[in-house]
Amino acid sequence: MTAESLGLVKMERYTIQQRVFIIEQYLKNNESLAAAVRKFHTKYGRNSVLTSSTVKRLIEKFRETGSVGDAKHTGRPKTSRSNVNIEAVRESVGENPGTSIRHRGQELQISRSSLQRILEKDLCIHAYKIQLTQQLKPNDHAQRREFVEWIIEHQQVDADFSSKIILSDEAHFHLEGFVNRQNCRVWGSENPHLFVEKQMHPQRVTVWCGFWAGGIIGPYFFENEAGQAVTVTGARYRDMITQFFLPKLDDIDVANMWFQQDGATCHTARETIQLLHQTFSGRVLSRFGDQNWPPRSCDLTPLDFFLWGYLKSKVYVNKPTTTRALQEEIKRCINEIQPHLCKMVMENFDKRVRMCQQSRGGHLPDVLFHK
Repeated sequence: MTAESLGLVKMERYTIQQRVFIIEQYLKNNESLAAAVRKFHTKYGRNSVLTSSTVKRLIEKFRETGSVGDAKHTGRPKTSRSNVNIEAVRESVGENPGTSIRHRGQELQISRSSLQRILEKDLCIHAYKIQLTQQLKPNDHAQRREFVEWIIEHQQVDADFSSKIILSDEAHFHLEGFVNRQNCRVWGSENPHLFVEKQMHPQRVTVWCGFWAGGIIGPYFFENEAGQAVTVTGARYRDMITQFFLPKLDDIDVANMWFQQDGATCHTARETIQLLHQTFSGRVLSRFGDQNWPPRSCDLTPLDFFLWGYLKSKVYVNKPTTTRALQEEIKRCINEIQPHLCKMVMENFDKRVRMCQQSRGGHLPDVLFHK
């Protein structure tokens, strides 16, 4: 059935004269809907669609308002994506790019929906979040530039060189998030005086992972016999290497593999570097290693620019209530990461290396990770 056959045709399809005629015929024929329809078709032809339900709605409207005309629209006037509005938005963004859509709409007197469409469809402008990164010290630029040029030199000899690097790092996952008072509101007619209790030092787990183009090695949790997170020391880090990491390499051909770690003190003790050289002889990327890993370069390691953020967006969905449940969520989410995604991340690593070279060791201004 069509809308017309169901009597849902809009009143705007009939002129004022036609509406008056319909009401007159309805009243002259003892308030008969069918008679009003027949008289209408006789006068205006069979192609002029009219149904009994339409006549009924017109009669009800006339009795309620005393008029057959359309009601005037009230409320906020509609805005359009006119050339004038588009240019006004373009100029506004150029002057104040950080203004929110709500405030910009108020300033320009354009509805938020129209403003959103102008920004995205007409001006092709999108909102970007500010990313926080570590401040580089004076000597960092040279070290970063030296490292990325070293990577590029090896890639010229071996196009798959980046896929032969195992990058590693640790991260803390807190059991409970922190309350952001600026984003937390409770609406009501009276102040509910609501307090949210939080531990001064919330429970957490400390997790280590290795990341390479073939997948993820880990997770490994630094904890004591009671299952509580502990500080990563040199001795505990070496225990992790001998008891967990090296056995995981049995199924990986590490003959030409490199191992990377940052310059944390627990990573760079003499005993630790010697231990790593037993497996990765001449192939350790680290402070005091065979090739220096530049400090404050979280934008170059996939664990920082991808893995930790990805996991934290997943593991809290089911709201774990114990550290053991949090560990299980971390394991589950890591197991769901497919090897092809790790390969794509390392391809993004290659892009970052080239961009770091172009910026002469500076920060990466416009890096996007595409899934």
